[in-house]
Amino acid sequence: MDLDGVREALRKQPFQPFLMQLADGRSLPILHPEFVAVGKRRLVVIDENDGWSFVEPLMIVSLDQMKKTPPGGNGKKRK
Repeated sequence: MDLDGVREALRKQPFQPFLMQLADGRSLPILHPEFVAVGKRRLVVIDENDGWSFVEPLMIVSLDQMKKTPPGGNGKKRK
């Protein structure tokens, strides 16, 4: 994937969280556009624990929309 595709997903209004699927099998959740820095040749993704990953654009397989949870819900099924 090219960096323009990532920029487009990050600039979408309203922003929709997505998963960045990588060729090595990892999935990086992108919960907010401020957690991604896009440079000229690669990007940096910050996770929710303040860890980070350098990502080469050629390693990005897809950007997949995350499931939305209902307002006030946490995504868990009720019994």
